[in-house]
Amino acid sequence: MGKVVLDISSSLDGFVAGPRPSLEEPLGEGGEQLHEWTVRLASWRERHGESGGVLDADDEVVAEGVASAGAVLMGRRMFSGGDGPWEEDPNADGWWGEEPPFRVPVFVLTHHPRDPLVKLGTTFTFVDEGVESAVEQARAAAGEKNVAVGGGASVAQQVLSAGLLDELEIHLVPVLLGGGTRLLDNLAPQVQLERVRVVDSPGVTHLRYRVVA
Repeated sequence: MGKVVLDISSSLDGFVAGPRPSLEEPLGEGGEQLHEWTVRLASWRERHGESGGVLDADDEVVAEGVASAGAVLMGRRMFSGGDGPWEEDPNADGWWGEEPPFRVPVFVLTHHPRDPLVKLGTTFTFVDEGVESAVEQARAAAGEKNVAVGGGASVAQQVLSAGLLDELEIHLVPVLLGGGTRLLDNLAPQVQLERVRVVDSPGVTHLRYRVVA
């Protein structure tokens, strides 16, 4: 069985989204800076139906994560930005149009039940029975591959505090957002991390940690 791995970009001051997120700026004010390093990469571009791109150490990290993932776990806000009943969500079908970039089963943690949503290459399953059930279902779908926890911060904190996370990869971007959503708030005090590797490049530092049981 594979691992449960959180893979997320963070600012130098610890934020994974900027202040005041909206439908127009889902990552909050300034939050797009956290992902500028990815959009130039060949592995990212291929996943989004684009050609070309850079092949470097950053691309190797991203390609490794994509190849190892057999399922994805995310929160409601990462899926649509909403938090109420689905019929009131103006973005109820998510951010990615008719051809999402995942191409593996995606499990969305939510408080509101909903039937699965099938799009080209990706099925979104909405789990309202809590984080333990979401991880269990994602593990079953992933088989021998990893479950990639994509965020947002609330899901990351829940998985960590529940003792369900095996590894954490933080892509540390040298920007200061000054406010927004912090990655490592609201954690259980017993969470401990052991560094596995560091991959450095001019635009981002990739920090991988093992969660110590």
